[in-house]
Parts: sequence; C-alpha cells; structure tokens
Amino acid sequence: ESERPMLQADLIKENMRTYTSQLGKIIDLTKAEIHSNSEWLEPLGFDDIGAEAEHFSVAEFIARENIKKRLDEGRRVSLREMLYPLMQGYDSVAVHADVELGGTDQRFNLLAGRKLQEVHGQSAQSILMTDLMLGIDGRKMSSSWGNTINLLDTPNSMFGKVMSVPDEMIVPYLIHCTRVPLAEVEVIEAKLFDGGLNPRDAKLRLAREIVSLYHGSEEGAEAERYFIETISEKKMPQHVQSYEACENILDFLVSTGIASSKGAARRLVEQGAVSIDGEKIVVGALVLSKEAHDGKIMRIGSHRFVKIVFS
Repeated sequence: ESERPMLQADLIKENMRTYTSQLGKIIDLTKAEIHSNSEWLEPLGFDDIGAEAEHFSVAEFIARENIKKRLDEGRRVSLREMLYPLMQGYDSVAVHADVELGGTDQRFNLLAGRKLQEVHGQSAQSILMTDLMLGIDGRKMSSSWGNTINLLDTPNSMFGKVMSVPDEMIVPYLIHCTRVPLAEVEVIEAKLFDGGLNPRDAKLRLAREIVSLYHGSEEGAEAERYFIETISEKKMPQHVQSYEACENILDFLVSTGIASSKGAARRLVEQGAVSIDGEKIVVGALVLSKEAHDGKIMRIGSHRFVKIVFS
C-alpha cells in the first residue's frame, strides 16, 4: 500500500513527459507554463467543492446533449461526471484564463469556467471552440479503437494513417489539420466533386502536408516516397528500422510504438494485419524465437515494416 502513491506519482510524471513531448509539436514550450491541475484541486475540501457546485443546477447538467441521450436510453451517468465540468471550470479560475480552447463537445465545460470566474470576481474568459476531428475509420478518435493519428507517430506511420482515411474526410482534414490556404482547399474540394482530381492524389497532398507540419518538409517528402514504393509499387523498403525482440508478438508491437496497448496489438493480429516474411500471424501463435525470427521483417498493415532483432 505504501508503494501505491509513489507508483501513481511516477505514472503522472510519465504521462506529463509524454504530454509535453506531444505539446512541443504544436507550441513553443520555452514560452509556455505547464501545470497539473492537481496543484489547485487537491487542496480543495468538501466545503470548497460544495460552494463551487452551488452555482450549477442538475437541470443544466442533464440538458447537455450527450448526457440527455444516455439518460433517455437508460444508460448510467455517474456523479463524478457531473462534477467534471465544475473541476474544469475551476481550472480557469486558478490560472486566470483569458481564453480557453476546446472542442464543440466541451461547450458546457468551457462556459462553466466563465461562470466561476465571474463568481470569483474575474473577467469571464473568451472561448474558442473547434470542430471535432474524426478518426481514420470515420468514428470519433479513440485510442481504445486504435483509430488515432498521434503527434509522436513516425513520419511513415503518420503518412500511412492519413492515406487510410475515408475520402469524405479529405476536405475537413485539409481545413483543420493543415496550413493549406482555404482558397486552395476550395479548389481541391471542387475538383474532387466534379471528378477532376483523384481522391488518392488529394490524400497524398494531405498526408505530405500533415507529416511536414510535425516532422519537416524533407520527412514529408520521404514518407510520400516510402508510401508510393511500398504500397503502390509493392516494394520492400530499402531501410527498415530494427527493434529488440520480445518473447511475445503483442509485447513487441507495443514496444515498437505501433500499438498503444496489448489489446490494440491483439486487434491488429485478429484483423490479419500482422505478418512475418509474408506469413500472417494468428492469435494462437504469438511467440517470437531467435531461431525462427531473428532478422526477419514484420509487416503491419500495408505500410509499416520493422525488423526483428535478437541480441
């Protein structure tokens, strides 16, 4: 039991390191402050939380579209979920926020910040809401579904994921995920509509723009070349990154960063997406051995390759 707080603290630190490395892809961290909201939430006592909660009604909470839908369907909504907007709103008070960014699904939480700021004698923050980006399968992005494009993905992985998005998501991705001028996006949209532009060519442009944004233009061009050679021309890439082998293929997929968890790795195997030297891997045969697999190439999906190396 005494080790549990330390383990939780280590986990928080690791999560913060990962979060910070991703955030550094978007903003200049030398000009930013990064805080954990536990700094101001942990000191709050029950009386403090009760006083803040006084400013919200249950009716306001359950009127939210996603909550109302679940209640109408007879699905459970926890009391903790009711408190979440209160805690997020208090974040705005603690940092004296001038502007808060959030997706359209965060509207209630963002407005909670404005209300609590006014209660505490602060000027109400401005709000900037953005559309939600769907995952590569057309559903909401979720790590549990394995349909995310991660900021820390390798250039080749990021490029391949973008190429797999449904055609109808090309324009929304160009608008929200690239710096392509909107006037140019309108031209691309018109050409896609009248058949003057092949969706595959539009996706190549989209994928190159996104990879270049997070990894640089040279990496974007190289990822495009890699994709065309390995997917369109079905060539084996000249340079395949090597990874130290694990005894279990699921652990190996997680260690390479291809899968976010063993569950996600198992889904890749179940979908028939994993093969070694052309032979598909099945759930019943997940052991890697030096005798059978040292130096072999593992292919994941249509565009990801890694070399298995035993020390």
